[in-house]
Amino acid sequence: MVASPTTQYAKTADGVHVAYQVVGDGERDLVLVEGFITHVELAWEDPYTAAFLNRLASFARLILFDKRGVGLSDRVAAAPTLEQRMDDVRAVMDAAGSESAVLFGVSEGAPLSIVFSAAHPERTESLILHGGMARATWAPDYPWAAPLDALVEASALIEPGFFTGDDIDIWAPSFVDDVQAKERLGKFRRSGISPGGLAQLYLMFLDIDVRSVLPTIGVPTLVLHRHGDRVVNVGAGRFLAEHIPGARFVELAGPDHLPWVGDSDAVLDEIEEFVTGTRRSVVPDRVLATVLFTDIVGSTERASALGDAAWRKVLDAHDATVRTYLERYRGREVKTTGDGFLATFDGPARAITCATELTRALKAADVDIRVGLHTGEVEIRGDDVGGIAVHIAARVQAEAQPGEVLVSRTVTELVAGSGIRFDDRGTHALKGVPGDWQLFAASV
Repeated sequence: MVASPTTQYAKTADGVHVAYQVVGDGERDLVLVEGFITHVELAWEDPYTAAFLNRLASFARLILFDKRGVGLSDRVAAAPTLEQRMDDVRAVMDAAGSESAVLFGVSEGAPLSIVFSAAHPERTESLILHGGMARATWAPDYPWAAPLDALVEASALIEPGFFTGDDIDIWAPSFVDDVQAKERLGKFRRSGISPGGLAQLYLMFLDIDVRSVLPTIGVPTLVLHRHGDRVVNVGAGRFLAEHIPGARFVELAGPDHLPWVGDSDAVLDEIEEFVTGTRRSVVPDRVLATVLFTDIVGSTERASALGDAAWRKVLDAHDATVRTYLERYRGREVKTTGDGFLATFDGPARAITCATELTRALKAADVDIRVGLHTGEVEIRGDDVGGIAVHIAARVQAEAQPGEVLVSRTVTELVAGSGIRFDDRGTHALKGVPGDWQLFAASV
């Protein structure tokens, strides 16, 4: 988990307090204008969002904020207008000492960024839009959006799944099988807005139409949109680029609406080049590694039963124990996943020994975990790892029973003669991985 930067408050002309943070010290200021629901502190608890924000802050002075009515900013009686939210941006820039900045509008933050850049070109260095739209509903010359009546009727269906994260398959299909990601999304939204506030914001969103503003934008503009975006059709991105003078359009692969999900590096590479004039040259190192994923069994239920303070103590003790065993067996911690760890080893036997002894130690402390292991070629990108081997290890872990260390056949073949015991757990279809995979429970 990445530590959250200090949250400060800017005061708008009409007396509303807007929460904001400043991260990084790049030559250019970049104001992130997110869509719908935000929470500047909880954003750092999600490892994927945190990694995305840290990359932005590596080449810019990043300014984050919660629009009025959401997150840590003042709640308001009615859904704010675009004009009022423009005041939020201006107040935050003033408080952060930013005379001019790159505006990065995401999703519903795009129309706000569009209007601000057109009204205040002297304060807008350039404009970046991701997954954005000029209009919320269908029109004869805007056929890719859903009709107003259908969206109004759908509003009654949004709330239940919205506050539990059950709609993650729409917003972030890459995480559809990630229970922890769904739980984090639900918590983020519950913390960011109330059900009543959501209903007001949704109806406000349906009124958005900034098409007439597009031809007046005079700042350099980059429009990014994923081809398979299920929240905002790619036609909306193409429309923006076609109607903003001189805009550059980049259509990216993938189905995810949230830019920090899926191939976020592709998004960040385009943004970094646009902002700095140079694209980061990353030559990934590929090495053979044994990938370990852990996960606490029943973490959500136990957290609810214990309460936040007591559960935090359990997590802190769990994290300390995992790190002790990783150090003992020369494992490299890659990152935490809320209630689990991703780590790598250069030898599968040590990985298995570490996992089995760690499982026993945590069991003695009344904490059950699941562990998955797979050995394969991984891609090293700074402190992170990627590649199909990482994906397979995560899927193996998802098949493990409480207290079990589950490994792929590849692992068993590489430790032949080690004396490690393997019990056949049959063949499994791993989500997103071709073929059937024979899995084994390992013990030392």
